[in-house]
Amino acid sequence: MIPVAEPVRVLLVEDSDVYRDSLVFLLGRESGIDVVGAVATGGEAAAACLELGAEVAVIDYRLPDVDGAEAAADVRERCPRASVVFLSASAGEAELASARVADAALVRKDEGLEALVAAIRAAHRGAA
Repeated sequence: MIPVAEPVRVLLVEDSDVYRDSLVFLLGRESGIDVVGAVATGGEAAAACLELGAEVAVIDYRLPDVDGAEAAADVRERCPRASVVFLSASAGEAELASARVADAALVRKDEGLEALVAAIRAAHRGAA
């Protein structure tokens, strides 16, 4: 019998309710991905990651309380087994530099679901 891989446990950190709910729905339909939680602020990210056992945290780079880099650093410190994927409306110098420093993938929101799913799977494999 071939062993079935466990789904990737994903935490979404996105301040837009509509966008967050849409991603929960769309990612929930993807085989091998389990959205275990979704929060609206970077301040909630690390605690939620730890509590829910997330393996990949998808973090919107522009959050109302902290930027994605701060949220990612907190996640890495408090939930060290989780990988990070940045999600952003743009891919400017700040976002690109933060992604390099955090060793994280950066997916623009206009790249679509396939790009985000690919980044989540790559982050889970450790190939950000």
